[in-house]
Amino acid sequence: MSKPAADLRHLALPDTRIEVRVTPRAAANRITMDADGLIRVYVTTVPEGGKATAAVTQLLAKAIGIPKTRLELIRGETAREKTFRVLG
Repeated sequence: MSKPAADLRHLALPDTRIEVRVTPRAAANRITMDADGLIRVYVTTVPEGGKATAAVTQLLAKAIGIPKTRLELIRGETAREKTFRVLG
């Protein structure tokens, strides 16, 4: 079972790698974390032209408590599985 994971401030340390599974075209923007620690990001935007990735970056940065400019996408630009790195 998933639980809401709106507060991910513990991931704000520089060089932290964050792996997420993205679901575009969701009913609402939200972030959950399952029992295994997998972070799922649901965004309402469509996956075209980088719109969904931009929405994921913004939502994830807000949940971590950092500016979105401190999140770098290092893998999965066009994939559902994405890896971000927190910049120093």
